[in-house]
Amino acid sequence: MTAPLALVTGGVKRVGAVIAARLAESGYALALHGNSDVIPEQQLAEKLRQTGCAWSAFQQDFTIEGAAETLMDRVADHFGRVPDLIVNSASIFGQDDAASIDENILQEHFRVNHLVPVLLATCLYQRRPAGDERACVVHIVDQRVRNPNCDQLSYTLSKQALAASVRSLAVACADRLRVNGVAPGLTLTAGEYGDDQLARITAMMPLGRLPVPDNIADAVIYLARAQAVTGQIIDVDGGANLKSFDRDFVHLGKD
Repeated sequence: MTAPLALVTGGVKRVGAVIAARLAESGYALALHGNSDVIPEQQLAEKLRQTGCAWSAFQQDFTIEGAAETLMDRVADHFGRVPDLIVNSASIFGQDDAASIDENILQEHFRVNHLVPVLLATCLYQRRPAGDERACVVHIVDQRVRNPNCDQLSYTLSKQALAASVRSLAVACADRLRVNGVAPGLTLTAGEYGDDQLARITAMMPLGRLPVPDNIADAVIYLARAQAVTGQIIDVDGGANLKSFDRDFVHLGKD
């Protein structure tokens, strides 16, 4: 039996790599996208070797016009078929606010975080033969879309648009695709949080915990298998979406 094929954008690093590793364990062949660096991080590379997963990496700059169709063409040419699953994990995360936002920043965020994921979904819809088992698209959004704050405005607006696309695409593509989303909370940090600050932020969560990348991967795997589920967004955030925060987490819990 041919292994199902998953395209994971942003799939060689960080949370995308954890999702990709879980998909490899689950028997998927993998098309791994990276913006510039397409070398899988160490843990993912080890998992690819252990599982014997058929995989290939594809570099594609999502700020370039036509990026979605180009990437889909390259994946289909390499594997001889379009994906059965697309996980739209790639994103950019700017630090602008209402005082500093400008047209170029906003356009770049919408292109990478919204336009390309939507076009990948519709490109898959257009190329997926009618009558086949429905393919699946999972958008990685953000818990902040429910209760936005004033920080990272271009990022927040673009992720809100991506979240809103889940239901519209689920309706428009229902004969060939299921479309869902996962909304993580604070999951991975890059040294910008101290241990004491993270402990305070964790205590603010209704569940008293923050998600780890494996929790995000759990939700993706569920949605990939959930044949009767479409148009849904699963919050994986320790309950953060149940509360409203005035600022981004990086500004909270400080001394």
